[in-house]
Amino acid sequence: MSAENIKVSGIAGRYATALFDLASDAKQVDVVASDLATIKTAMGESADLAKLVRSPLISREDQERAMLAVLEKLGISDLVRRFVGTVAQNRRLIALADMIDTFNQLLAAERGEVIAKVVSAKKLTAKQMEALEKELKSSIGSDVAIEADVDESLIGGLVVKVGSRMVDSSIRTKLQNLKFAMKGVG
Repeated sequence: MSAENIKVSGIAGRYATALFDLASDAKQVDVVASDLATIKTAMGESADLAKLVRSPLISREDQERAMLAVLEKLGISDLVRRFVGTVAQNRRLIALADMIDTFNQLLAAERGEVIAKVVSAKKLTAKQMEALEKELKSSIGSDVAIEADVDESLIGGLVVKVGSRMVDSSIRTKLQNLKFAMKGVG
């Protein structure tokens, strides 16, 4: 399935499609994907950056200036910096994470991959990611791009979502199920 066949909608879809087209024309799709992953990681790790992106109280100019300074420090390419600058000028930074996710969907479709969203209690090692990717590829039957997140409240285990299918093997869910089962006993 190519990126042209995937349906995207809303603000995030329009911006992500525009960025994907720009990156394709400039033959910088991999660079842009890497830069977007860096930005998403930074947004997840920095409460101040997340606040900057979400706050309607910060002026358009201040948001743009701050974001461009952060992106420069992160070593983000000119194409992505200009894109984020435009997003900030248009007061759409609040949708930046969705734009990044949609860009990744377009990229996965272009490469013939399926995106698997994996949430674990701790950051997975490269070896674990490789084993998980191999297992998912064999069960799904196509290449898999993994988007990994960490949620310490899971206690242990994984939550894997591929399309509309989800497998939750987290300890948190197992404990909740046990709690519900114990309520029925008595």
